[in-house]
Amino acid sequence: MAQAKRHGDMIGPGTTFGRRLMDLGWVLLLLVLLWPLLIGIALLILIREGRPVLYVSERMKTPEIGFALLKFRTMTNVEVDSGVSGGDKTDRITKTGRFLRRYRLDELPQLLNILKGDISFVGPRPPLRRYVERFPDVYREVLKDRPGVTGLATLMYHRTEERLLSECKTAEDTEAVYERCCIPRKAQLDILYARSRTLCSDQRLTVATVFRRVKPVFRARDHQ
Repeated sequence: MAQAKRHGDMIGPGTTFGRRLMDLGWVLLLLVLLWPLLIGIALLILIREGRPVLYVSERMKTPEIGFALLKFRTMTNVEVDSGVSGGDKTDRITKTGRFLRRYRLDELPQLLNILKGDISFVGPRPPLRRYVERFPDVYREVLKDRPGVTGLATLMYHRTEERLLSECKTAEDTEAVYERCCIPRKAQLDILYARSRTLCSDQRLTVATVFRRVKPVFRARDHQ
């Protein structure tokens, strides 16, 4: 049996075009259906916490190219924010922000990022520039796929990552745990998924994200 190609070589123009069409179809439908919710959340944040309503963070869509990722603001003092969120930032999460994070509603503005083509529905979570620069070999492989809102690593490792980082009491601890435990494991899952990724598997992951049930839909060994 011929040796499997690296996943970056398996993404042909037809497949990429099909994924883009699927993204556009879903995002236009969701924007039509969810615009009242988007406006309602924005007004709620504005009334309860004030400006800014959105949190804009530079993320990387390739190892060299960054973009402005959009989220609803869930913290105070976001102008001095950096790195991932751990236990050291818990007291900065607003009351509205806790609710939005619980149901991942803070990520709804990323529909606009999908519309622009910065990210896809399914793919590795776009990393901060600092991690791409610290781990260039890892992200050179991971970012062969267009980043996304959800993915195998997001679904399978999200709760573990939250638990690990919530136990960190300082920014230094958060950074150390994220780099030591989260980046390698998430990269492994992202690369594993990309090796046999199809439009059908993307749809299954999207459904799994909505219902927050990944194990009945995917098992890591299926992609080995």
